[in-house]
Amino acid sequence: MLIPISNAPREYAWGSTTLIPELEGREPAGATEAEIWYGDHPGSPSRTAEGVTLDVLLEGRGEPALPFLLKVLAAGQSLSIQAHPSRAQAAEGFAREEEAGIARDAPERTYRDANHKPEIIVALSDRFRALVGLRPLAGTRRLLDALGDGPGPEALRRRLQGEDEPLALRDTLAWALSGAAGDAVADIVRALRAATSEEFAEELDVLRRICDDFPGDGGIVVALLMNLVVLRPGQALFAPAGVLHAYQDGLGVELMAASDNVLRGGLTPKHVDVDELLRVLDTRPAEAPVLEPELVDGLARYDVGVSDFALTRVTVSGGAERRVDVAGPAIALVTRGTVRVASAGGGSAPVEVTPGGAVFASADETALAVSGDGDLYVAEPGAE
Repeated sequence: MLIPISNAPREYAWGSTTLIPELEGREPAGATEAEIWYGDHPGSPSRTAEGVTLDVLLEGRGEPALPFLLKVLAAGQSLSIQAHPSRAQAAEGFAREEEAGIARDAPERTYRDANHKPEIIVALSDRFRALVGLRPLAGTRRLLDALGDGPGPEALRRRLQGEDEPLALRDTLAWALSGAAGDAVADIVRALRAATSEEFAEELDVLRRICDDFPGDGGIVVALLMNLVVLRPGQALFAPAGVLHAYQDGLGVELMAASDNVLRGGLTPKHVDVDELLRVLDTRPAEAPVLEPELVDGLARYDVGVSDFALTRVTVSGGAERRVDVAGPAIALVTRGTVRVASAGGGSAPVEVTPGGAVFASADETALAVSGDGDLYVAEPGAE
């Protein structure tokens, strides 16, 4: 069964006023449009043409909830710095907060379910900038050299001394997010505004924008410690458990496990539980990996090795038909051109889809027949 689905954009403050309208080929509405959700998540379930939400449809058919949530994400400024727990950490934290009697919708609640939340994002725009992971300290020390010898940069240098880099970074994150950094944050901001560096020109641009949007936030120091990645269309980032990340600007397709568990690390007015963040965080520094898809039978597959989801990009042109095998329920999202999605077995009527539109394929569909001229992203459960 193939069912066209759609959803309204969500108006988060960090969203863009233009990127989603441009994708869908319509005039901007004036408000920020941050995300469109494709799936059955109760926070914003997709709707069918008849107005039935996908969660209600699946429940009525006796089918389980989807293990993933697919999104179009449009960032106009930095999202909160965040990390997600492992499955074991989520189960333990959820049980602990349930026993403590913290309401699941309470602002101070961290674990709203017992699931992990790995996620991948693939760039659609020409440039998609993101902070991800903690930069090796040799690079951060070079960046601090560009900031000069003021008291803020010097305090940060002292924090980052020592041979145990993960420990130095953990202590520095605690210092920045607990409020202990005090006036050092303001001085680091002044140094960032005045600094020049050919090597870190892109980083300084991002950090200055963050300073404008989040003045005085300890997350500015956290952002300074993180890798900046600039993705080109089709390139991806994968954020497994414990890895800090914060998308900065651009349009992308995001796919994640179905969970609301977020531990924030600054750049947000929301609750930041420093102790819990540090408990789940991986503070080992590393270069940020950029994920290129693997081409399999002409299909671009993004393999991240989780059972919750898998993502495939399909490009069609010239009327040629492509077969896309799917395992379990799937969602096919068009991001360019006009694409015709049909059941490879011929059991469902074909659906013509334009950018921003999507099709839900029920679990009894084992393959899709895709044709037209454009790009399609297919989300499905991952391999066990």
